[in-house]
Amino acid sequence: MDRFAAVERELRKAAPHQLLDVVTTALREQYDVQSVELRLADYGVTTLQVVSETPLTEPVPIHDSPQGRAFGAQEAYVEPRTTPGPATAHLPVTVRGDRLGVLSVTAREGGWSREGLAEMQQICEALGHEILVAERDTDLYLLARRATRLTLAAEMQWQLLPGRSVSRPEFSLGAHLEPAYAIFGDNFDWSVSAHHLTLTVTNGMGKGMEAALLTNLVVNALRNARRAGLDLSGQASLADQAVYAQHRGALYASVLLLRFDLATGEVEAVDAGSPRMWRLRGRGVESFDFDAQLPLGMFEETEYVAERFHVEPGDRLLIGSDGVYDSASAAGEHYGQRALARSLSAHRFLPSEQVPLAVLRDLRDYRGATPLDDDALVVCLDWFGRQSSTGDTLV
Repeated sequence: MDRFAAVERELRKAAPHQLLDVVTTALREQYDVQSVELRLADYGVTTLQVVSETPLTEPVPIHDSPQGRAFGAQEAYVEPRTTPGPATAHLPVTVRGDRLGVLSVTAREGGWSREGLAEMQQICEALGHEILVAERDTDLYLLARRATRLTLAAEMQWQLLPGRSVSRPEFSLGAHLEPAYAIFGDNFDWSVSAHHLTLTVTNGMGKGMEAALLTNLVVNALRNARRAGLDLSGQASLADQAVYAQHRGALYASVLLLRFDLATGEVEAVDAGSPRMWRLRGRGVESFDFDAQLPLGMFEETEYVAERFHVEPGDRLLIGSDGVYDSASAAGEHYGQRALARSLSAHRFLPSEQVPLAVLRDLRDYRGATPLDDDALVVCLDWFGRQSSTGDTLV
């Protein structure tokens, strides 16, 4: 533990752009390692990109590489050796359930002990925290996440997102936007307090910069209302007024707002437009039919009413944008009619952070050669419920 504390101290003192240099030096001194490499997942979550001021190393695929194996399983993976010599271990870099990338560490000689791997996994967690803080002051880690150039609209949308996944004892949540590098207007946001999880899924009208500017206005208006202490209906109303004041009904945004009580599983919902939700309970999949209300900004001073339902431990909720459920096969059948439910059932054993990508892969297969002509957004939430002091689940 003293070795871990020494590395953590050095990380906290490091300049934002020198985190990898500092952790490399510290690991060499404390663990006698030969080399260290940090890779971050790109926006499309298809490759792991090396972090470097002058990246000369090629990216590696997430789905067919030793590094990707550690990233996907979220546990250390030691490459097998056929001869004596240095051993390489790949360790996930994850912060509160948000999977950032992988740290690869090669020993000078011999293998890795279980204790050494456990300590280095703690170092990876500390490194992940420092990377998120450092991104306020340097572009180094943001640049490492892009496999190709982002459009300006996509840059604006990605800067709005809270992360790709988050986990707490009561729930686990994962989300993904596709296409990742040229976004039209879909977005997701969440906030967790001691008592509640607030989750919003937004579909801004239009394309490109028009959609990006509209979605920025909606998301920030909802955050402003939430941070002012307004209830869910009040949040929708304030955002509605902000959009109408700016566009006078010419542009509007569809939003699904959800607020979960972490202690009881009671959920408030405001359905103001197109994002839709499905629930997997046991082996059964059902679509939620909320009372449809007007999109934000369509008319002046629209009033919104919250509905209520209950989630139970073991429930899985999946939210999709119209770019998902309205996508059509070559035969003309929409993905949301039957195929989405089949996909949700087929991937029921995957963790929530892997489900959005799995569903979107199924969507690509479903569409065949037809490319996406809209954002496809998927959010997956697994509900565990809060445990009592005796270990029983509170319902």
